[in-house]
Amino acid sequence: MKRLTVFGLFLALAGAIVLLAQDDNTIRLDVNLVSIFASVRGKNNALISNLEKGDFKIYEDGKEQQIKNFTRETDLPLTLGLLVDTSSSQERLIETEQRAASQFFSKVIREKDQAFLIQFGAEAELLQDLTNSPRLLQKGLQQLRLSVPVGGLHPGPVPTMQNQAGTILYDAVYLAANDELKREVGRKAVILITDGVDTGSKITRDKAIEAAQKGDVIIYSIFYQDRQAYGGGLSFGGGGEGELRRMSSETGGQVFHVDRNHSLDDIFKELQDEMRSQYAITYQPPNPKRDGTYHKIDIKLANKDYKPQARKGYYAIEPEN
Repeated sequence: MKRLTVFGLFLALAGAIVLLAQDDNTIRLDVNLVSIFASVRGKNNALISNLEKGDFKIYEDGKEQQIKNFTRETDLPLTLGLLVDTSSSQERLIETEQRAASQFFSKVIREKDQAFLIQFGAEAELLQDLTNSPRLLQKGLQQLRLSVPVGGLHPGPVPTMQNQAGTILYDAVYLAANDELKREVGRKAVILITDGVDTGSKITRDKAIEAAQKGDVIIYSIFYQDRQAYGGGLSFGGGGEGELRRMSSETGGQVFHVDRNHSLDDIFKELQDEMRSQYAITYQPPNPKRDGTYHKIDIKLANKDYKPQARKGYYAIEPEN
């Protein structure tokens, strides 16, 4: 098992690399285009998968851009990171997470897909590196265990200012996006299973979002809370779910809520359907400079009843070699 840490220098900023699916199933790279993977939902929150190029309008910094390429993606390779909260507040949920995630991996991972598994609590630990083997991923899930600080004397690899690690949610997201996914190509996503409460990260929420945006990583959050761990009430005033919504919204994902009507198995099924029902859209940015600036992206649809779901912007950065 490899332990992850955020110590060291930040990596150089990466440029936007666009993947375009061709008729012969090969992939062409174009570093001069901005790529967006978008999902669309209707009034009843059902996925809409039959739209055409003319149904979309793309705006960068408020100005409409010409769409260069448009495809409906169901088979483009997918690279996933599953991040599971194993802090003390999630202790009673770990067994359910193991079972549901195991079924998810067995169903969603195809020959050209890859996934990795990280658990986080007092520290972040890589239980399985990138692989396309559901068996290895399931083996990694069997290693999920409680991750808590030991009396504050032996903090994890990412200690707080007080030298006591808590739940390092934002550090784990940063590590997944920056260390595991940044150099990967194609569709990339992080799936979080957590109550959204961070009590020990050195990285801020906004820095975690920035790392995901620079790596073209979508964050899907599964809000899974053991109310008994907080005396039957909401965790710290329920703020955890709001933090997850911010991270997911900014990167083009969404938050799924485990409750009496939606089991973890149900949500994994919804996730699978969404990741196989995306639109791939590319356009030429109006400003070719790679100066690290952030540019806002807005998608509008011809049908006002439809709601697009995509990342809110991108950083104009140079690609890494």
